[in-house]
Amino acid sequence: MKVRPSVASMQPYIPGELKPGAVKLASNENPFGPSPRAMETLRRDAQAVHLYPDQHAHRLREKIAHAYSVSENQILIGNGSDELMVMIAGTYLQHGGTSVTAASTFSTYTFATLLYGGHTTTVPLKEGRFDLGGILDATDDRTDLIFVCNPNNPTGTYVGHEELRTFLAAVPEHILVVVDEAYAEFVTAGDFPRTVELLDQFEHLIVLRTFSKIYGLAGMRVGYAIGREPVITDIGRVKQPFNVGLLAQAAAAAALDDGEFVDAAIQNNNEGRDFLCGELDRLALRYFPTQANFICFDSGVEAAALFRRIMELGVTIRPLASFGMPTWVRVTIGTPEQNRLFVECLETALNELRSGG
Repeated sequence: MKVRPSVASMQPYIPGELKPGAVKLASNENPFGPSPRAMETLRRDAQAVHLYPDQHAHRLREKIAHAYSVSENQILIGNGSDELMVMIAGTYLQHGGTSVTAASTFSTYTFATLLYGGHTTTVPLKEGRFDLGGILDATDDRTDLIFVCNPNNPTGTYVGHEELRTFLAAVPEHILVVVDEAYAEFVTAGDFPRTVELLDQFEHLIVLRTFSKIYGLAGMRVGYAIGREPVITDIGRVKQPFNVGLLAQAAAAAALDDGEFVDAAIQNNNEGRDFLCGELDRLALRYFPTQANFICFDSGVEAAALFRRIMELGVTIRPLASFGMPTWVRVTIGTPEQNRLFVECLETALNELRSGG
């Protein structure tokens, strides 16, 4: 058997490392756990798991469409937004085609491109932000896709509405721009893009969102895309039947109604962000201003060594060498107790590593 060269060159995704008993602040999960309304629905509907799910996820699509004031036919549900990225590449990436994205961003953009035999061109971040001008310059006649993570993982930075609108107007219409907004619900910036509104102007735009973060349903694997109807119809051609399970669909639909839970998670994130940024300032550590539920900072020491020591002390974080940032780490904003524990562990670990202990 002969493996395709593009597959042989793939590097497997490396998730945040776990340690039994440690506080996990490595994967940007909701520290409050899942939406209570989603949990109620899971308990109620578990008796129906002998049935196949609705392969078109009509109820969930209807609720999402209502929330954004768009047509149900503009919504596509995926097994996490990761699957949607793969579906998009499978639909639009031509033989020998390329995608363009940032050099330090979510790895699935490159995975999806390689899976279909394409090539990814990466552009360095500029002060931790997507360099949209550089990405535009990197496109050519082979470019089929552009991936923009906003806010960006792992830096938490964002591009604003007018910046994105100007960029979309300059991108050739045959290139699909995929804006991944996995962390958008945590954003407090007033100029964050109103991307769904931009769909009225730009057919070559698609927006991705997820239930993994603010709604606390990472283990259920539900994401969704919003785009123009022809684009959603095209991508739907490569969707596997029954790709999102019955319970996952039901939990996601219920979570959309759990405004109290969402508000509490946002308040906790805002307060935790302010606390952690204040502590990083106290420790004189550089960090990027974040609009997500995590903070990316330069530890000034080898991130892998810092990660190992902090894990020994009881907290797991994410070292960012795989993103090309060898001294940087990413920490999820947790509960007040988790945040205080992390700072204690960070200070201890830094003192030891700096002293050679």
